[in-house]
Amino acid sequence: MTADHDKKFYNTFTVVLGLLVVVALLLIGLARFVGKKQYAVTQADPAVEAAIAERIAPVAKLAIAGEDNSALVTPDQPAEPEQPVQQAAAPAEGTAGKETYNMACVACHGAGIAGAPKYGDAAVWAPRIAKGMDTLHKHAIEGFHGDAGFMPAKGGRVDLSDQVVMDAVDYMVAGSK
Repeated sequence: MTADHDKKFYNTFTVVLGLLVVVALLLIGLARFVGKKQYAVTQADPAVEAAIAERIAPVAKLAIAGEDNSALVTPDQPAEPEQPVQQAAAPAEGTAGKETYNMACVACHGAGIAGAPKYGDAAVWAPRIAKGMDTLHKHAIEGFHGDAGFMPAKGGRVDLSDQVVMDAVDYMVAGSK
């Protein structure tokens, strides 16, 4: 009885599996047929082609100095900027150090992070000031690693000019005497 039962199960399983394979093949064929029809419809429409080309276009274009880059200008983009780029106004004399301190230095020197001497703490600043302003300027611009802590070059703001960094050092020293 068991052999007949197993044989019946095997035959039923084979039929069901065969039907599933046939259904899968029919679905694949139907998908390919619909896909070909859809592809033919989209290829006939220039708006669809333009939209596809826009979606797969490169995100950026590379301009190389000294070479003709006129092909990089798109029709919807003017070749020359309409208005010249405005330079930021130079800070008033005497305020550059304070502005730089508030913009870049206060993050460490306001809280004493990484051994940075706090602004206004005369006791901590005194040994540093004793080394001279040239040394303080050099350490601020080039960076310094000492026993008390670490000063990254230009406070990690390499975009700042040397003069702006020196003005900020002068501001901190003046406020810490």
